[in-house]
Amino acid sequence: MLSSENGHRHGHVVPDHRGRLAAVLAITSCVLVAEVVGAVLSGSLALVADAGHMLTDVAGLSLAWFAATLSRRPPTDQRTWGYRRAEVLAAAGQAAVLLAVGGFVLVEGVRRLVEPPEVMSGLMVAFGAIGLLGNAVSIALLAGARDSNLNMRAAFLEVVTDALGSVAVIVAAGVIALTGWSRADAVASILIGALIVPRTIGLLRESVDVLMETTPKQIDLGAVRSRLLATPHVHEVHELHVSQVATGLPVLTAHVVVDETCFNEGDLPRMLDQIQGRLARDFSLQHSTIQFEAVTHAAHENPEHD
Repeated sequence: MLSSENGHRHGHVVPDHRGRLAAVLAITSCVLVAEVVGAVLSGSLALVADAGHMLTDVAGLSLAWFAATLSRRPPTDQRTWGYRRAEVLAAAGQAAVLLAVGGFVLVEGVRRLVEPPEVMSGLMVAFGAIGLLGNAVSIALLAGARDSNLNMRAAFLEVVTDALGSVAVIVAAGVIALTGWSRADAVASILIGALIVPRTIGLLRESVDVLMETTPKQIDLGAVRSRLLATPHVHEVHELHVSQVATGLPVLTAHVVVDETCFNEGDLPRMLDQIQGRLARDFSLQHSTIQFEAVTHAAHENPEHD
């Protein structure tokens, strides 16, 4: 039995997005204060909903900045991948809070459809416009980094849904001013909630998949197994696992059963290079650990191995 790891490619650079996140956090905090004042003065639920969403954004962006800082710490003997998974935990936390806010807004919006309170449409427009302007700047800051990892995706999703919420506030205020239909405020808040919940569920599911070490969606495990089995002298592949430490960092481990002669004739180094080269080229699996086993080793395998 011989085990080897693709250790010569472990230099994985973590992008530094702390500056972007800090700028967006500052903008969002200012907009939050403005919208709270606007909600109190106007009595608008849509502004309350947007301010509540802003509050979760301030918490979420703070968490995102903290996670971005942690993820740049170097590996240690206790944490061999460093704090790379901090971005996944941050994304899951943001998604959970957003889901709670979205649920509250939906419930309160339905209640206000039945009993619509009086709102001041002029103030709604003013503070909705302030929120939209702040969100537009935040979107511009985060747009270029939104696909970097789950943490940045969560932050971008938050400011985009905020921008849509501000648009809904402005439209509702216009409807109230032109028609006097006060239920437009409740409809806008329900729309904000409907925008938040589905996207948040998707983000939460993706974060949980990483934490549960689910096979990444872009990896076809059956194709990986077939490619390994197609290697000359390979008889069987078991204990094949592909998981994801963090965004863009999938890892593979496998037990590969080969001819006894491969051990005796020194073929394993060449086979290792061949296998790991294929995994990196065909499946973007740069981090792989391959344990070679002779056919006769099967009698010593743990019965729980697949």
